[in-house]
Amino acid sequence: MDKSKIKNKKVLITGGLGFVGSNLAIKLVELGADVLIIDNMLPRQGGNMFNIEPVKDKVKINISDIRNPTSMNHLVKGMDYIFHIAGQVNHVDSVKDPLNDLSINVEGTLVLMEALKNNNPSAKVIFTGTRGEYGSSLTLPVSESHAINPIGIYAITNFAAERIVLTYNNLHKIKSLCLRITNTFGPRHQMAHDEYGVFNWFIRKAMDSEVIPIFGDGRILRDYLYIDDLVNSLVQIALSEEAYGDVYNIGSGKPLSFVELAEMIIKIAGKGKVNYTEFTSERKALEPGDYYADITKITNMIPWKPVTGLEEGIRATISYYEKNRKHYW
Repeated sequence: MDKSKIKNKKVLITGGLGFVGSNLAIKLVELGADVLIIDNMLPRQGGNMFNIEPVKDKVKINISDIRNPTSMNHLVKGMDYIFHIAGQVNHVDSVKDPLNDLSINVEGTLVLMEALKNNNPSAKVIFTGTRGEYGSSLTLPVSESHAINPIGIYAITNFAAERIVLTYNNLHKIKSLCLRITNTFGPRHQMAHDEYGVFNWFIRKAMDSEVIPIFGDGRILRDYLYIDDLVNSLVQIALSEEAYGDVYNIGSGKPLSFVELAEMIIKIAGKGKVNYTEFTSERKALEPGDYYADITKITNMIPWKPVTGLEEGIRATISYYEKNRKHYW
């Protein structure tokens, strides 16, 4: 990675105190960028001041909401890159309170893009969406040309946000690109509940010598990506001029079943056990079945591929939470 391309660039990260945003902020500081974090710190959304502990004196933080035009009009000024990561990402909450999903994910994105149109149209935007936009896989691995059929409100609002970003790219020439990201795990993920994905929750359960609950027969396939690999892809694609105006999958491309994942975590943690359980009605309705990504498009665009093996990533994640448990449990 050419550090000189990002050095001294002004970078805004929405949702920068959450899992992905904080890891990205740490990497960007390491590369010499001037980083501003926006986060509304709503409860249960994953924002955590401790997440940026290694760089807390090297980043600026603005506790603000992306839905606030006054804030966004001011904060986007002078920025070179906008990593738009803020969003409502709780699948269960999206069923209980879909209007909140619509407000944060769609209205928030619209406010951000309008602020850029009016105050800084030369900034580049990197939007982080979800593989959930595809819904149930018709073919595997899933490429970007796969049909879009989101099952839940969360995936629908993500797809709407993606389309808004690309519309501003096409209509208003705000250089933007969109990513559909697979299940990501690693340090700085919230560990208080299991509603943002199961990987880190499985790790918590194993670390606490508790039962890891597997829904159904545990044979559903997913691909899993370690956070450092995701962060490296975000930085590299942001720096690729040719990448803008398009959509890319990010994942490992390697399928693994839930039960294989749980058994691997138990083996590495040296504790915990598996228990099979029935899907809750909400989870069953939102379960899209097998998914793993075709990442040919992004690997052809930038010199990136995932380099962290699952076992290595799990060990690093367990080690992080062993040291910092009090900030996450």
